[in-house]
Amino acid sequence: MNKAAIYHRPESEYAYLYDERTVHLRLRTAKDVTHVQLLYGDTYEVNGQKWRDEAIEMHLIGITEEHLYWQAEVVPAYRRLKYGFRVMNETEECFFGDRGCYPFEEKYYTLPNFYFSLPYLHEIDRFKAPKWVGETVWYQIFPERFANGDSSNDPIGTLPWGSAEPTPHNFFGGDLQGVIDHLDYLKSLGVNGLYFCPLFKATSNHKYDTEDYFMIDPNFGDADLFRQLVAKAHQFGMKVMIDAVFNHMGDCSPQWQDVVQKGKDSIYQDWFHIHSFPVQYTATDNPEVAKDLTYDTFAFTPHMPKWNTANPEVQRYLLNVATYWIREFDIDAWRLDVANEVDHHFWRQFHDACLALKPDFYILGEIWHSAQPWLQGDQFTGVMNYAYCENIVQYFYQKEITSQQLASVLTQQLMHYRQQVNAMNLNMLDSHDTARIKWVLQGDTQLEKQLLTFLFLQQGTPCLYYGTEIGMSGGPDPHNRACMIWDESEWDLDLLAFVKELIALRRRYAELLAHGTWQLEVVAEDHLVLTRANEERQLTAYFNRGEDWLIEVQGDILSAQFYEQKQLKDKGFVITLQQK
Repeated sequence: MNKAAIYHRPESEYAYLYDERTVHLRLRTAKDVTHVQLLYGDTYEVNGQKWRDEAIEMHLIGITEEHLYWQAEVVPAYRRLKYGFRVMNETEECFFGDRGCYPFEEKYYTLPNFYFSLPYLHEIDRFKAPKWVGETVWYQIFPERFANGDSSNDPIGTLPWGSAEPTPHNFFGGDLQGVIDHLDYLKSLGVNGLYFCPLFKATSNHKYDTEDYFMIDPNFGDADLFRQLVAKAHQFGMKVMIDAVFNHMGDCSPQWQDVVQKGKDSIYQDWFHIHSFPVQYTATDNPEVAKDLTYDTFAFTPHMPKWNTANPEVQRYLLNVATYWIREFDIDAWRLDVANEVDHHFWRQFHDACLALKPDFYILGEIWHSAQPWLQGDQFTGVMNYAYCENIVQYFYQKEITSQQLASVLTQQLMHYRQQVNAMNLNMLDSHDTARIKWVLQGDTQLEKQLLTFLFLQQGTPCLYYGTEIGMSGGPDPHNRACMIWDESEWDLDLLAFVKELIALRRRYAELLAHGTWQLEVVAEDHLVLTRANEERQLTAYFNRGEDWLIEVQGDILSAQFYEQKQLKDKGFVITLQQK
């Protein structure tokens, strides 16, 4: 037995309170293990009786190329738990506990101190997953490029809508009125969550260089208009999430300009990470990259000085921002840009301040890598699931990984987090930070449908980037930020109809897809079966990226592409539903 592969960690994604009473316990082993038992009981002896009184079989919930993942659920009688694992294969068995791995002998497995411990399961520490998030299909809007509803607030030099290629510096007049004017369209699409890139006053078209967090950019509208938008979205059954950067601020902000002008005498000099005065840098040919910076910034962008979020004054200022938009406008979620470069201490304060006003508030962090430290229940609700979603594109389009590798890497990603966390992560094929999926796929609409379908059947809350549903294309930034096309003669109506059906399917089976079990089976290379199930029903989806596949499906067919006479062709899928 490969004992070095056996792994468990209490108070983590391997041992956590799932609901008010139920504990999930996981164990990782090598693939030579055939079954595992969980040994558990109360922490304290009662009347001299042995504390360990239960042994149950653990279920195999995940397989990667290197490991097996096992899980069991228990409901401790007294909200505390000691537990260990009996690990077995065909020739050997061992006891694995807090002191390591030992032969499965009475002198070891009867010692209480050799067991892992959950001393007391506090409800306040449990990761809370807002139910509505798992039922939401998001639609991401880049405000400057969605719709121009009020030409009177256009910035100087605004171009006619869609008249030129997007650049980092041009403007087309998109605003909040444009969004309000098209809420009926968004309602007809079926989405029930609106995710806005930054709306605050800033000089750029992307608004990630914030000047004033308390002010809607005048080119977008004003506070009253935003309040009207949120209220109307809520009437349409849509949640509202807005984007903000608490890692850095724009260099046109009054705080930074005070530092520029007064140097070390500025009352804001400790609001930023400044190494020496005066604040300065050496410009390069790229305005987004500077040398010899005397202060910390986002990347090497001299126009985005980094906040010192360890400063109590900065904390008070930014927490006031966070709560202001909840109190005054009733937003439902924050999306946090560059979230991994801000200290955890600040995010814990941020989390508590937001949830004090709205207990089911959603906090989404932009983190492109494994994010366990932020997803313990005291900081973020979820993260943008880039790593997970990139694997899907690598498999179906780029074909850089095999079917077995896809199943392995997706399983590994899911095992990074608690079960309820996986339902909260945001899944997307493209965004304002990536090339559009149509462009990546070189215009292959059928393959795009297959990828979208696979994405919408995953755990996590799915998100569409504006225009994806009508076939918009565009390479990396700034080409992915073109004006939304409102001339219906230029729409891909077939794709639009498909996306509407897919959104309806996702919302119809939201409970199953957000929280049900997940299994990805490799039938043969290029042939996958994804199974999502709960106690009531099972949804099974077949995906083919290669040779024709003969399948006789069971249950009602919910959706299909390239499936005829029991043959599933390349780029095809078929989704079935069975009642249990």
